[in-house]
Amino acid sequence: MKMRLVALISVLLSGCLGMPQDVTPVNDFELERYLGTWYEVARLDHSFERGLSDVTAEYQLREDGGVQVINRGYNAETGEWKQAEGKAYFVEESDKGYLKVSFFGPFYGSYIVFELEKSGYQYAFVSGPNNDYLWLLACQPNVDAKVIERFKNMSKERGFDTSQLIFVEHRE
Repeated sequence: MKMRLVALISVLLSGCLGMPQDVTPVNDFELERYLGTWYEVARLDHSFERGLSDVTAEYQLREDGGVQVINRGYNAETGEWKQAEGKAYFVEESDKGYLKVSFFGPFYGSYIVFELEKSGYQYAFVSGPNNDYLWLLACQPNVDAKVIERFKNMSKERGFDTSQLIFVEHRE
């Protein structure tokens, strides 16, 4: 009985570190270049972001070698900013865009950078543990239409329902 309980807890704690079948993390990932503020340009909707505009993610190095994550967005309906603070760590090698992120204690979910503009780290396509989680992040609130088209095409090829994408408004 005790072994089953330990096995169940292990599965629950690591169960969200999966990866969609056709998603592959980028190689030659440089965390130092990825740190800073990123704007959410597009996403698939989830309850924790529903109704938010002006969404940003700020990544800073933690003392333990991990990454501090601060997600922030504005809820126009309530007139309030919503913020969540978490932490992230590499799942495999530190030069691979595959991290685990937690906003809720010991529970981690996958954060997979599957496309990255490498010359200036201007945009990134990010997936979660399955095809329900998808983001287009950029260093500016807006990106070129060609980037959006590439994001849609690459995401659709990987099984994401791009007809459900939300394009985030930024007042800047």
